[in-house]
Amino acid sequence: MTSLSLPRVLHPRKTSLEIEREIFEKAQAQALQKAINGQECPVKQKHVRSAIIGTFHTQNAHIFWAYALRLPIMDDQIVAWKFCNVVHKILREGHPLTLIDSQQHRKDLDDVGKLWVHLPYGYGKMIRLYTSLLINKLEFHKRNPRFPGNLGVSAEEFESIRGNDVNNYFNMTIEMFDYLEQIIALQEAVFGSLNMARSNSMTSAGQCRLTPLIPCIQDASKLYDYCVKMLFKLHELLPQDVLSGHRERFLRLFRALKKFYENTNNMQYFKNLIAIPPLPDNPPNFLKTGDFTHYVTQEVVVPQDTHEPEHEEEPIQEENLIDTSDNTADVITAQMDHTVKMNISAHQEMIQEREFLRTQVERMRSEINSLMLKGQRDIAALQNKIASLERDLVARDAELQHEKQAKEELLNQTVAAAQIQDSEQKQKFYKLKSVYVKLRDEHVGELRKKAEIEKKLWATSKSLEQMQDLEMENERLQLAEKQRSEELEALRKDKELFNVETGILKKSVQDACKEKESIWKELQNVSEEKEMLKQKSEELSYKIMDLERQIDHELKENQLKLQMIVRSSIENNEDILRHAIHEVDNPAITALTCSSDYLQSLTKDCRKVLMESTKLTFTDHAKVITTANVIAHTHSMYILQGRATCNTSPDIAFGEKMAETCKVLGELVLTILCNIKENQSTELLVKEALNKLDEVATLGDDISLSLLGNKSANLEDLFDDEMAQMDKAIEEAAKKIQEMLTNSRAADSGIKLEVNEKILDSCTTLMQAIRILVKKSRLLQAEIVAQGRGTASAKEFYKRNHQWTDGFISAAKAVAVAAQFLLISADKVVTSNGKLEQLIVASQEIGASTAQLVVASRVKADRHSDNLQQLTLASKGVTTATGTVVATVKDCGQLIEESEELDTSSLSLHQAKRQEMESQVRVLELEKELEQERLRLSQLRRHHYQLAGENET
Repeated sequence: MTSLSLPRVLHPRKTSLEIEREIFEKAQAQALQKAINGQECPVKQKHVRSAIIGTFHTQNAHIFWAYALRLPIMDDQIVAWKFCNVVHKILREGHPLTLIDSQQHRKDLDDVGKLWVHLPYGYGKMIRLYTSLLINKLEFHKRNPRFPGNLGVSAEEFESIRGNDVNNYFNMTIEMFDYLEQIIALQEAVFGSLNMARSNSMTSAGQCRLTPLIPCIQDASKLYDYCVKMLFKLHELLPQDVLSGHRERFLRLFRALKKFYENTNNMQYFKNLIAIPPLPDNPPNFLKTGDFTHYVTQEVVVPQDTHEPEHEEEPIQEENLIDTSDNTADVITAQMDHTVKMNISAHQEMIQEREFLRTQVERMRSEINSLMLKGQRDIAALQNKIASLERDLVARDAELQHEKQAKEELLNQTVAAAQIQDSEQKQKFYKLKSVYVKLRDEHVGELRKKAEIEKKLWATSKSLEQMQDLEMENERLQLAEKQRSEELEALRKDKELFNVETGILKKSVQDACKEKESIWKELQNVSEEKEMLKQKSEELSYKIMDLERQIDHELKENQLKLQMIVRSSIENNEDILRHAIHEVDNPAITALTCSSDYLQSLTKDCRKVLMESTKLTFTDHAKVITTANVIAHTHSMYILQGRATCNTSPDIAFGEKMAETCKVLGELVLTILCNIKENQSTELLVKEALNKLDEVATLGDDISLSLLGNKSANLEDLFDDEMAQMDKAIEEAAKKIQEMLTNSRAADSGIKLEVNEKILDSCTTLMQAIRILVKKSRLLQAEIVAQGRGTASAKEFYKRNHQWTDGFISAAKAVAVAAQFLLISADKVVTSNGKLEQLIVASQEIGASTAQLVVASRVKADRHSDNLQQLTLASKGVTTATGTVVATVKDCGQLIEESEELDTSSLSLHQAKRQEMESQVRVLELEKELEQERLRLSQLRRHHYQLAGENET
């Protein structure tokens, strides 16, 4: 088909939808540029909120990533840091599809982290940790898609996500631990860099570093709650030893997370931005099931951003959206349309932001209620604790008073004892004085007596000297005796020591003898066990030999049984095939009929299985049985369907000839099965059977051609004529639409001109899509004819496949009729003589007709054909264009209704009531007309189906 040049109908000016989209994309780009800039200050939340609302507006994150990746994130470390923060907020609070759309950008995040990790100062290390956290978050949501971006799910949803599989609990806990470790590593780097930078939380530089910790805290709170719940559940299902690693890892994360919360709560910057409930002093004890009843879920609350200073937005630079080559009236009209669209888009954005803020308020209200409940519980607990402390204080005061009294009593007793001791010392002094006087007198008397005694002693001293000499001699004798006794005592001790050592040696010798005897007994036992094992091994070897002989015998028997099963299966298949051959002569089968096309479709399977039979080996029993079954069943069905095809022949002799050919084919297949059973070659028989199979298929085609009669000679010409008429109808419709558009622009203006332009533009797009579809269909049809005719001509191919050709011609006629109907409907609508509903019906009819054409083309096409793929894409284009026509018609209908809105300002009470009753009467009349028209539509469809069936026969 020669290519036709369709006149350009679309005006080069941009439509209102394109203008609105450009304005929206420009606003998104400006918001991202203001949010992600090179100034070392925190990200403005209002700009981030605009980006979040933009994801809900487009229901994806394509525009966000398209503009975010254009920013200088590879050139400025502060821009890269803010980019990570904004991405985190988008993933948490953006449209749910942003998590899916962002999966393909994990490589971009990784490249950013790898670039800045080599920076030895500033934000380099933090950027790498933040990108790793974001990649881990995306991987977590990819593995667990039922978790939203903010990780917030209800208790029922969390139970459904976890399921009843303990492995799911185990793996999900590990994934959440990894997530928490990424958050802990990032916050440690942030606080470490804050100390190195010598900045605090109230400076812009410090706030720029600390702002990303807010979404990190929100994620960490949810992850901590889920980890606690899942660990309690795991300890109910698994032993404690298996989960020791989980407990140790949770304990480390608990301590780090508690320190993280304490550091954050101590900073003034976070006081008004986020409320973080402190973690308990001690971690949960998972070994005690009852400890879970005391666990309370802690919610992190982020107040509404009311303290952020609002700066005046920079004016948006308006681009020249109107073609200045048109006249002044067109320029004014376009500017007014543009202004209206801008107001509408701004209004829609305000509505979306209001809904978003409303949901945020509801969420905050629920969080505040939960915090109030928790605060009440905490107040009650603190009051109880204060009461107990007051009771302890009263008891301590009483004890202190008692101690004071005891101390005063002891002090009084001490003073009294000191006084008593002083009086006693005075009495003792007087007594000692009297005793001293008495002793002095006695000493003087004793001195006098001493002088007398000394005289007596001098007289006796000599006798004492003699006695002393005798005593000294006696002492020497006693000393010698003492030495002899000491020597005897030493000898006695040496004898006792020798006796003890001798006893120890005797005991050691006895123990050695006993040990020798026990070792000898063990050796004897080992040798006996060795002999027993040797005997057992010999017995086992004999048993193994017997088992091997039995296994060989069993294998032979099983081989024989398998061969018998194979032979029995093949014999059963032979019986099936014989039964089919016998049924060919059964008079009762003459009532059955079959089309030659269906018989032709069975030929391919029969040829395939016959070719497979030449590659069989009898040792592959399963393959032999399967192939024999397929051969018997396919050829039995083929023979019976061939006999049914014979019944459609008007020539009885010709039909009998085809029946005999089917029987000969069956006998050949029986011989093939017999050769397979006897493990003989089947190549020659298969070749003969394939020739006979082709002969049966050719006879079936001859019957089909005889039934077709003279019509078969004109199929090719009829096919080409119908396709040419369809091309001509589509071309004329396109030209007519162009003329209608030109006339409308010359005669109409205002809303009517806008409606006519939109409708005719959409109809032109639909016609272009139909022309592409027809072109692709012709290419696929030529490919089908080239592949299917073989060495035959195209005319013979159409004759052999006359039913498919009739279907294709019918589909082409339907497309041409639908195009004419669309043209007539559009003409009536433009001239104000038609209804918009006619255009909807016409476009839907075109969609159905083109679908019929695609199905007719796809029946005989190769599934892997490039032309088939192109035809499928063209069919999708027609479907899209049809939907565009329907949507445009509905939009224009609303536009007309808005312009024709009823003016009720001048109606009185009785006039309004009268018009209301007239409107009710009109509604009833229209409902009755609708019911009658539906009955008429069903009758027309029924008649159409009858005509289509008659044409096919």
